[in-house]
Amino acid sequence: MPVLNEERHLRTSVRHILRQDYPGELEVVIALGPSSDRTDEIAAELTAEDARVRTVPNPTGRTPAGLNAAIAASRHPVVVRVDGHGMLSPNYIATAVRLLEETGAANVGGIMHAEGENAWEHAVAAAMTARIGVGNAAFHTGGAAGEAETVYLGVFRREVLERLGGYNVEFIRAQDWELNYRIRQDGGLVWFSPELLVSYRPRPSVRALAKQYRNYGRWRHVVARYHAGSINPRYLAPPAAVLAIAAGLLGAVFTPWTLVVPGGYLAGIVLGSVPAGRGLSPGARVRIPLALATMHMSWGWGFLTSPRKLARKVVAARPPAPEPSR
Repeated sequence: MPVLNEERHLRTSVRHILRQDYPGELEVVIALGPSSDRTDEIAAELTAEDARVRTVPNPTGRTPAGLNAAIAASRHPVVVRVDGHGMLSPNYIATAVRLLEETGAANVGGIMHAEGENAWEHAVAAAMTARIGVGNAAFHTGGAAGEAETVYLGVFRREVLERLGGYNVEFIRAQDWELNYRIRQDGGLVWFSPELLVSYRPRPSVRALAKQYRNYGRWRHVVARYHAGSINPRYLAPPAAVLAIAAGLLGAVFTPWTLVVPGGYLAGIVLGSVPAGRGLSPGARVRIPLALATMHMSWGWGFLTSPRKLARKVVAARPPAPEPSR
């Protein structure tokens, strides 16, 4: 578990791991980035309360480096990736281990079940689980079990991670996409199953959501540059929408009819938010179009403006030797 400024959810996330309905041994290794909140203090309390929890330092604060450090410090043949704001369902680990055996997969994963705690977060959660928001990604919208390009978080065979050199530390974001692509190129199977569920807490503000999705877009473009054939039309839709809307707005200076493009997009997300908002409060429903536009435009802008200097090295870095736990 790589963590940075996760005081809000860390204790609950770890509690969901320790309460797993799993008959075998398990350990929780938390890679501590340089947090500016109470994350380190909470982690120290967790290690004092349960011997199965320990920490390793992650001075860079970057997710792939933290993951590699935690993996290197762990000792079991199955590696479960967890985030500091993700809550595993009660039988997540037991189900994942069973699926690894049944399918022969190198990595299995399930649904990123976004759940909010206020009107804005409920709106973002609805947008993240709607096809109009994220396309046909099974780990967002659900679907039948089967082979997948990538999955949320992941439960891995350690031998596969060691053979491939772990996470590529150059990929500050999109490290999951990049690793799963290498797994598939190596002949391994990445398997999605709706039986696996992780509750996820969305970003708490428009600004935070925009930053998250801009980074998703810019780093997904990096993956596309370095791994030819890893892109598909779903990933090109947001940048195409940004370009079309920009062209429509600029063209309106000379020809007003070009406003039909941004107008059509606005109408589309408003109409699409209606089924996505079923069962939510009025306050959450009216925020869904804003959440959708933030996700689409930020992802597309990030993809279009992704600097070529990002992740110049393609090879994965071997997981470092274990650091002493604190």
